[in-house]
Amino acid sequence: MRFLHLADLHLGKQMNDWSLLSDQEAILQQIVSIVDSEKADAVLIAGDVYQRSSPQAEAMALFDSFVSQLVSLGKKVFIISGNHDSALRISYFSSLLKSSGVYVSEAFDGKMQSVTLQDEDGEIVIWMLPFLRPSQVKRKLPGEKIATYQDTVEAVLRQIPIDLKKRNILLCHQFITGSETSDSEERAVGGLDNIDAIVFDAFDYVALGHIHKPQKVMRETLRYAGSPLKYSFSEASHKKSVSVVDVWEKGDIQVRTVPLHPVHDVKLIEGKLDDLMQMDYSEDYVWVTINDELPPPDARVTLSVNFPNMMKFSIVNSRTKYDVNVLATQSMENKTVPELFSDFYRLQNNDREPSDAHMKVLDRVLRELEETQ
Repeated sequence: MRFLHLADLHLGKQMNDWSLLSDQEAILQQIVSIVDSEKADAVLIAGDVYQRSSPQAEAMALFDSFVSQLVSLGKKVFIISGNHDSALRISYFSSLLKSSGVYVSEAFDGKMQSVTLQDEDGEIVIWMLPFLRPSQVKRKLPGEKIATYQDTVEAVLRQIPIDLKKRNILLCHQFITGSETSDSEERAVGGLDNIDAIVFDAFDYVALGHIHKPQKVMRETLRYAGSPLKYSFSEASHKKSVSVVDVWEKGDIQVRTVPLHPVHDVKLIEGKLDDLMQMDYSEDYVWVTINDELPPPDARVTLSVNFPNMMKFSIVNSRTKYDVNVLATQSMENKTVPELFSDFYRLQNNDREPSDAHMKVLDRVLRELEETQ
């Protein structure tokens, strides 16, 4: 049986105040095409369907369209909630959806849900473990000693009647110790959400969500699918993909990845202004950093001709000593002239504030301009 594993859709997410909904729609269409061409039997979605627990209508409509297309292709779909999702909203109409082959994790009631599939090699049990916090499980399993996220997952897994002779697949949305993170994920302070990979030894394949970089953890069959799009500039070097999982007889699982190609890539670009203006026109989402010692005041506007989807613009040179993020036009419109002068002065003088003498000169110049007008 062939599964397509994906996670962390984060539908409705914005990046630097830019809506990514159209990009998400395009990548979901690409995933539908991959599901069809790969002849997958089922799709595993390992949490964080939405960016927030109360998703906007457009994000919900997009997910509805995506799942409906999968069902129309005759695919089964398994969905768990992540830390960004509302378990109650994700599971709405879950009982009705089962008749269409769509299985959604419900709010945790003390037991894990499972679905049993059948192929020529016997039964495959799909276990669904949504994102759980210690406080949630304590209420439902009062007899268990639970202080950490690892205690939480171990307590839940102890309750399930797993048959090790069968092939067992787990959908899980947690942080596994040793996985490589990025800036766009929410993590508990002090690493309190860490879970040791050994907890999942009983499962033949663990379809993980929560970490945005596609990767294996400890073994090939314990994997994060990663997010389908880059959701922060820390992910600029990531190669986004979906995982194709072929489950044969017990002990025989093969995993490979199929690359995803976004409409707009996320890139870091750095160099001298003149050199950057010689680069090819690009509509990718970029963070441009220039290294000129005396950058012109309109450098950002100049670069926007070549990079119309520039999300961030910075200057790093010997005077700034470090990355200084230049404000976007929308923010500048809300500032007074003295505030704008102060920002520009700090930019050119290693973040040092202008002196009273500087501000008095500025005040005199502004008054003279008003009198002239």
